[in-house]
This record gives sequence, structure tokens and C-alpha cells, in this order.
Amino acid sequence: MVSEESPLLASTAHEAIYDRFVSDQKRWIVFHVSFVSLSSIFVQATFVPSIPQIAKDLDSTHAAVSLAFSLSILASAIGALVWTAYSSFYGRQSIYLWGMPFLCVGSCGVALSTSLQSLLFWRFVQTFGCAGALPLGTGVIGDIYKLEERGTIIGVFFGVILLGHVVAPFLGGAATQYWSWRNLHYCLAAWGLVEMVLVYLSFPETSHPGTLGIDKVTRRRWIHITWVNPLSSLWLLRSPNLFAVMLASALMINTAYVLLVPMAYTIGIRYGITSEAIIGACFLPNGLGGFTGALVAGPLSDIVVKRWREKRRGVWRPEDRLRATWIGGLIMVPLSIGASGLITTYIGGPIGLALNILCIYANGVGVESVLNPINSYNVDMMHSRSAEATAACMASWSLIMSATTTLIIPSIERIGVAWTDIIAAVLAIIGQGIIFLTIRYGDRMRASTDVGFPTMENN
Repeated sequence: MVSEESPLLASTAHEAIYDRFVSDQKRWIVFHVSFVSLSSIFVQATFVPSIPQIAKDLDSTHAAVSLAFSLSILASAIGALVWTAYSSFYGRQSIYLWGMPFLCVGSCGVALSTSLQSLLFWRFVQTFGCAGALPLGTGVIGDIYKLEERGTIIGVFFGVILLGHVVAPFLGGAATQYWSWRNLHYCLAAWGLVEMVLVYLSFPETSHPGTLGIDKVTRRRWIHITWVNPLSSLWLLRSPNLFAVMLASALMINTAYVLLVPMAYTIGIRYGITSEAIIGACFLPNGLGGFTGALVAGPLSDIVVKRWREKRRGVWRPEDRLRATWIGGLIMVPLSIGASGLITTYIGGPIGLALNILCIYANGVGVESVLNPINSYNVDMMHSRSAEATAACMASWSLIMSATTTLIIPSIERIGVAWTDIIAAVLAIIGQGIIFLTIRYGDRMRASTDVGFPTMENN
């Protein structure tokens, strides 16, 4: 269990595990997991701008095709739990290789879809295949980097993959308008194939020696298949600490969905934007903001951990990392979403559009300034099961978002974009309040339910 008496600078044999790979190897590994995770971002972010054209080609409605987006969020939740649970048994490399065929086949299936039913099925398969990329990536970073280095590297990792949020919506819109949304998904299939070859040829297993389930199997078959309960990761959320930060981060992410999912029907209609490419370009500031926030929040959380440890004369508290969320969670996120709703409602023309773009950028910075310390906190709290803890958190986000995204457009139609955005802002403030309580009472919360927290000596 994590204790306030855990000395941060204890020099133990455990630290030698992090010296298995030299710096160049570590950078190559981070490149690998970032490249794989980029594909999952492209699978999600290129789809939204193409919804109108897909609806037209399949002779369906926008609302019906939007179900594929909600379904893909559900697939992300299920896939993340499955892949990370099995990664604790078989290892990171094997699970990367198992997931990519689903991505390739699913992408081809989406491209070949001629009905809404087939689109929904293959969209599920496609998203399921790449769902493990993000939690596995954070787990890999936790495998190879020490406690005081993780925040920075996780910030770089998410910063790189969030570049996908900068360009993917624009490319999705441009491909839909000037090429074909079907060809775009063929390209995603080819991307998955390239990833599979690279991981097979040059990605080493990063799990700590002796920690995998298969290492403990004494009578191993050539093809050893074992049932691993994918829902076991969710049981980690019985920890009040992990559940609290999951809920808080979900409320922050919700603001981004409220801004981006209905963009064609809010900013698009309000400012007369009909081009899918331009609608896609309006996503760029949010991705760029996320990139900025990740690069800033990662090192900041490491600095906060070090300073508070020094303030306590070497005593480490995991919740110190969450102190880096204040500016993003209390100021940038609620102000950006609330202001966007009011601007869209009351300010027209180029000025209103420009102010909305600024709000979208600020929201990206703010949300990632909260998510990055929370992701690092999950790795710190559950180091031996860091990928599973991250997956449990992300799966819960996905389940929550799959429900809330179905309410966004009806809410806008019923009470208007301003009130919908203000409600999202209030929920974000509540989320930051939950983080505050976790920082203040984190030691008591950990003591109430121990799910296998590490100490400094084995973190």
C-alpha cells in the first residue's frame, strides 16, 4: 500500500529494472507506442467529419450514422479492458500483435459497407482492434521509466498522439470531400499492417521480468490460451482514489465532446459553414491545444511531485501529482466551454467564429492539463497493473461518453447550445472539486480500500 511514510529517494535494486534499456532504446519504444496510438486517434477523429457523406451514401440519416460513433466509444471501452487484461498475462508485444488484425479487417469492412447495419458491425470491430493502444502505451512507459520521469514522458506520449487530433479531423473532412471516405479506411487498414510488421520486428517486451502470468505457468503448451477476465480491471475502481479521478476526468472530457461532436450543427450552422473540410479544420485548434497542454502538464506534474517531496523532507504522496491540474480544471475548461456556448448564441460573423476557435483551443489545453497528471497518477498508484488501471479509467470514460454523446444534440435542440455548454461547465467544476477532495483526503481514501498500491521501493 502507498503510505505517506514512503521515502522517495530510496536507492533499491528495483530501480535497476529501469536500466534494462538505454536511452536510445527507450526513445524508440516510445516512438513505437506513439505511432500505434496515433492510429486509434485517426480511427476516431476522421469519422465525425465524414458522417454527412456516409449518411448520404448509405441512404440513411445523420442521427443514425452518428450511432456508429457512439458504438465505437463502447467498443473502445470493451477493447481497452480486454487487451490490457491479457497484456498482464501474455505481455505488451503479444497484445499489440493480436489487436492489429482486428483493426485491419475492421477498416476494410467499414470501407466495403453498403448498409447501416454492416457499417455499425465493422466499425465496432475496427475500434475494438485499436482500443488497447493508449492504455498499453502508458503501461509500457511505466515499465521503462522511473517515477520522477513518467509525467514528462507520458506528456510527450500524449502530446505526440494528440497531434492526430490536430490533423485527423481535417484529413477526414478533406478525404470525404475530395477523395472518398471508403479509401480513407483502406488507408487505416494499411497503417495497421505496417504497425504489425514494425512491432513484430523491432518492439521488445517491456514488462518487468517475472511479472507476467505466463511466466508463472509451469506446464506451457506451444500455443497456450488462457481465459483472463477482462472485467477484472474494472474492480480496481473500488478504490475511492481511482474512482474519484476517473469520474473527475470524465467530466472534463465531456466538455470536449459537447464542443466537438455537434460542431456541424452548432458552429457550422451558426456561421454558415457547409464544407466538410472546413468543419474538419475547426477541430484543429482543439488537437493543437491538447498537444500544448500535454507537453506542459507532463513536466509540470513531475516538478510538483519533486517540490512537495522536498517540502516533506523526502516523504512521497501520490496525490501531489494532482496539484498540477488546478489551472486547467478550475479555469480553462469551464470558462472555455461556457464562453463558447454564449458566443455561439449571441455573437455572429467572423468575430464570433474567431472567438469560438479560441475557446476550442483553450478547451484542448485545459482538458489535457487535467488528464495528463491523472494518467500519470494512475500509473504511480497501480504500477504493476498500470495498463489495467488506465484501461479501467478509459473504459469508464468511454461508457460514460457513449451515453452522454447521445444526449448532446437533443439537449441543444431542446434548451439551446448556451445552456447545454453551461451545464457542461458546471459539471467540470464539480470534477475539479472531486480532485481537490482526493488531494486533501487521499491518504484516508487509500487506507479505506487497498487494491495493491505500491510503495516507493517497488514503484
